[in-house]
Amino acid sequence: MRWTVHGEHTLHDTPWVRLRSLDVTQPDGTRADYHVVRLRDVAVTAAVDDRRVLMMWRHRFVTDTWAWELPMGLVEDGESPEAAAARELEEETGWRPGTMRELIYAQPAAGIMDSRHFVFRTDDARHIGEPTERNESDELAWIPLADVPGMIGRREIVSSATLVGVMALLLHETAT
Repeated sequence: MRWTVHGEHTLHDTPWVRLRSLDVTQPDGTRADYHVVRLRDVAVTAAVDDRRVLMMWRHRFVTDTWAWELPMGLVEDGESPEAAAARELEEETGWRPGTMRELIYAQPAAGIMDSRHFVFRTDDARHIGEPTERNESDELAWIPLADVPGMIGRREIVSSATLVGVMALLLHETAT
């Protein structure tokens, strides 16, 4: 069953978020106004070393929560998701990835939002210095993958992009 989009107009527009109203016909023939959020894509890096993953302890003021996250950020205009993931890892942690490969792809809220999340893995990152982005985290740590399920259960990992990434890492570990 496919929805038909007849048109779209802007309700709100900023460099960060675009709220749109779509004129749609639903599969049952009902025509309706449907609101969607258009966001930039997100690039994420899971740096892995000896069954550990590099994570950042950070505060998210929107939800007023503290949790562990993978380094991530928005894909800029003209930038590939892989380049964005590498850039964010380096800026936020001071670690430069070597070989990058796609770990998993996700659409976190495809019914209301068009942002795509690209999660990459690097197994050969090297430390090049201190993070250059000072507003991202209070602490960096190499977290044993064996600790991740318990951290998820205790809500120490809550970001959907991070959850998707670490769960993919855990699936890979159990398959090998």
